[in-house]
Amino acid sequence: MSRPPLAARLVRGTALAVAAALTLAACGSGGDESGGDGSVVNYALPANATPNWILPIGVPGTLATHNISIYKSLWPSLVAFNGSTGEVALDEAASVAESIRWSGDGTQVTLALKAMSWSDGQPVTSRDVEFWFNLIKAGKDGWASYAEGKMPDNVTAVETPDPSTVVLTLDQAYNQQWFTSTQLTLITPLPHHAWAKTSDDGAVGDGDRDPAQARQIFDYLVAEAEDLASYETNPLWDVVSGPFTAAEYAANGQVKLVRNQSYDGTDPARADEVNLLPFTSADAEVNAVRAKSVDYGYISSSALAQEQQYTGLGYRVEPWTGWSVTYMPYNFHHPQMGAVFSQLYVRQALQHAVDQVGISDVVWHGAADPGYGPVPQEPASDYLSEVQANNPYPFDLAAATQLFTAHGWTPGPDGVLACTNPGSGPDQCGEGVAAGTRMELTFLVQSGSQETDNQFAEIQSALQQVGVGVYLEQAPLNQVLSRTVPCEAGDPECTWQLSYFGTAGSWYFGAYPTGERIFGTGGTANFGSYSNPEADALLSAAVLSNEQGTMAQYSALLAQDLPVMWLPNPVYQVSVIAEGLTGTTQDPGANFYPQRWGWES
Repeated sequence: MSRPPLAARLVRGTALAVAAALTLAACGSGGDESGGDGSVVNYALPANATPNWILPIGVPGTLATHNISIYKSLWPSLVAFNGSTGEVALDEAASVAESIRWSGDGTQVTLALKAMSWSDGQPVTSRDVEFWFNLIKAGKDGWASYAEGKMPDNVTAVETPDPSTVVLTLDQAYNQQWFTSTQLTLITPLPHHAWAKTSDDGAVGDGDRDPAQARQIFDYLVAEAEDLASYETNPLWDVVSGPFTAAEYAANGQVKLVRNQSYDGTDPARADEVNLLPFTSADAEVNAVRAKSVDYGYISSSALAQEQQYTGLGYRVEPWTGWSVTYMPYNFHHPQMGAVFSQLYVRQALQHAVDQVGISDVVWHGAADPGYGPVPQEPASDYLSEVQANNPYPFDLAAATQLFTAHGWTPGPDGVLACTNPGSGPDQCGEGVAAGTRMELTFLVQSGSQETDNQFAEIQSALQQVGVGVYLEQAPLNQVLSRTVPCEAGDPECTWQLSYFGTAGSWYFGAYPTGERIFGTGGTANFGSYSNPEADALLSAAVLSNEQGTMAQYSALLAQDLPVMWLPNPVYQVSVIAEGLTGTTQDPGANFYPQRWGWES
């Protein structure tokens, strides 16, 4: 008797570089071939988005979506979600799990694995899932996806009754939509038979079942992944279960994926080769598009006004919208400005100085939408509160000025505000803000986008009008991400004040858009160290029960409390896609699926 499809078995179904580039084959490089043997697709990465991590265990600073999409095409997740069908829902083809069954009390989940093999011929088994758990439990302090109390803390036992079955026992019942879409998707079967060692020539064994040895294996794999120059020759990365292998992985970010000839899963590659091409600027990429050197790339949002220029070259133009929010975190632990950022009235004043509507329309040419809180606003959902949707802090420079004036800030000779009434009273600067503190801010901003440059020029100008001095420091995306880390005031890396990495959106959610990792106390992606017990309580309630309205309460709270500076949410990119290239339906989660790209006959 055949089993029903994976989605049907989910209890209460869970629905919800440039020169190198120009030397490659021209647009439509599949030529006369039709998505079969020999076909090639050239994909342009966003400007300054340089792949730099291959291990399917992300460490801090490596969670850029291009890194994740690449390693998931080599090592697929146990459970995958995808929004390219019009809703963020289970992706059966990309999942290693064939079925998911919940116990009646919701405290145990059983996953059956598909009959798949590693590229060296060994079967993918439940031991490979256990191996992932052992490594993550031992190395969770170095795992970028870790949030205290969540995966793997919430799994009390991992059982492998047979090679194709994994049984997870949870510490309590959870909202099954949340657990499936945000916890099970974190799990990646890893090749135990090839990776369970602590050195290049070490023996493979069951040492991962000992926490101390598991940590040694974790550290060894991370160290190997830090050596980007060895990716092409390191035999570790040859053992894959996905539709591709990485034939090239250059230091400049150029990656060549080739069809895994041994792949026997349900999501095979259509093209034999996919080249992922890095660019140092958006202009350089547009030049490559105009030269027809890429099959799938992007143009700036300003180019939407000249769409016919690109359709005339044989491209389709398709904005790639995201299930995301965009923001700039405050570093609440900055040694000088942390106390200033901790004052709600300061964050309110700064937020009032951001003209989100104007920036979205003029700077982004309509390819961004204002965003006022922690829940994606497009498409509409029950998670979005009216408070967030209605914008509690509209653009109002007079309101911003009044907030500063009412709390003891006075303009100096150069127009920059300074604290002249220190203290914690209602008309004073606030606890910890020293007399004479100047309202001077440094924004660390990712480079490579004219729209981003123009957005921050506008914000800088508006803030200067209310007495806030703003200095802009630009760097490539990878540098911004690596420098924007949770820190303590005495740490040498605790020098950043506000950081922007949102040219293509700052944070993309799974189907259930909770924010424990980015706004929960101690969350690994809570870069600014925001902490609010009320927010923590709502986040906890959102993952423990199916009670309606909890997410909307969370949406309203953080729209008002401003853990970050909310900013317009751009589309991931305005894509240009060569006519004849299929399988490019774009995921609002910003992941891409190169195995599905291919050429029409």
